[in-house]
Amino acid sequence: MSGLPTIRAAASYTPSLRINADAFEQAWGSFDAPGIKSKAVPDADEDALTMAAEAGRHALTAASIEGEMIDWLGWATTTPPIKEEALTPRLKSMLAIDHQIPSLSVTDSTRAGTRLLLEAPADRTALVVVSDCPDGAPDDQLGHAAGAGATAFVLAPNGNAPITDASSYESPKPGVRFRQPDEKHNHGLDIGQYERRAFIDAIAGAGESITTADADAVAVQAPNGKRPYRVADSLGVDPATIKRVETVHELGDTGAASVPLGLTRALSDDCKTIIGASFGGGVGADVLRIEHTGAVPVTEAGSTAQQLSYAAYLRRREAITTPAIDTGAAHVSVPTWQRSIPQRHRLVAGVCPNCDALVFPPDGACLRCHELVSYEPVDCWTTGTIETVTTINRGGAPPEFATQQAQQGAFDVAIVALSIDGRSVSLPAQLTTTAGVGERVKPVIRHIYTQEGVPRYGVKFAPTNAER
Repeated sequence: MSGLPTIRAAASYTPSLRINADAFEQAWGSFDAPGIKSKAVPDADEDALTMAAEAGRHALTAASIEGEMIDWLGWATTTPPIKEEALTPRLKSMLAIDHQIPSLSVTDSTRAGTRLLLEAPADRTALVVVSDCPDGAPDDQLGHAAGAGATAFVLAPNGNAPITDASSYESPKPGVRFRQPDEKHNHGLDIGQYERRAFIDAIAGAGESITTADADAVAVQAPNGKRPYRVADSLGVDPATIKRVETVHELGDTGAASVPLGLTRALSDDCKTIIGASFGGGVGADVLRIEHTGAVPVTEAGSTAQQLSYAAYLRRREAITTPAIDTGAAHVSVPTWQRSIPQRHRLVAGVCPNCDALVFPPDGACLRCHELVSYEPVDCWTTGTIETVTTINRGGAPPEFATQQAQQGAFDVAIVALSIDGRSVSLPAQLTTTAGVGERVKPVIRHIYTQEGVPRYGVKFAPTNAER
């Protein structure tokens, strides 16, 4: 296969919340996800799009480039937060990428991440982002295994990790993992031998023409902690090369992000010859080979793990909560929201040309000189300091936030002071976790609320001292 892209930089992001296998055992008497010790859990305001924005921003930083330098964008997930709406335009906005560049979304199977890597252009600077948070019924093995994570790759001809070979395999066999159109939970056929055989045969078929025996790291699709190692013989690799970069044991089944997360870990660990082997219901597989020939900056982002009880886990998964009624109490019209997207997605403020004041949002008369002016846009995506903070308890916020409160509990809102080039501005924002006056915080993209059935996203702030 010719014309394959080259990896220049990479980044991963995982939610901070975790639940251990023993919490499931205490609740159900068993944990039906073999080989998984813990798994990552999205918070109430996290989903596949917010994780994609986190991973994408970190990948751009790792590559030392701005979003405007990206010529092509791809996003892969099996869990888009809304159906029948293109979400790559929102991702472009969050990452300051030109809205006119070509983009592609792949959402049909857990192969989506590797499919995008192989579809990306080899002669342009591209960004491929893969994020996923699969789910299953609470008493189902897919639900027990379901985790979350995201990774992003900056691809460019001047990178040091080219994909040197790749092959795919497809079969018309009935899929082993699927979700009905109006369902949230994944399902399997629950025919263990058939599922294992489909997995092994598909990956073996895709890897038949790829040299794999010399690999020192092998990232394999991982619906549970045992399945990846079943293809070691078929690929002719040492199981230790799979274990070296496997993330399922700590993050759970990350769906489309499973193999990309392993590839990112392999690059971070400076592995030289890397194999990726993905599998998706349908049945199909991709096997690709990467030659890591030089420096590839990699960022593994996320916060220090916070353990959840099983009850708190069910709340985050909306398994024991009731959707709130949209009363319109915090209604913001679509045109008004659209006008403020640069502020909500990227913290774009304005500098007054008369008095040099920093104004947020950059609209109306200047707060210092009181003149109606045309502001010079300034990106305020930087760390800030909490000036005041208030806790919003149940019943103390507009009904649009009731779902978040039911899942997450009370949350904090704050006035955050930002300083850019000697200028300062203060703005209100929600915090992702408890923090106090004087603490340093960083901006992150999170789900704000859903209005008229459409999710809305914007900036919240998270403590900087939680960074790994």
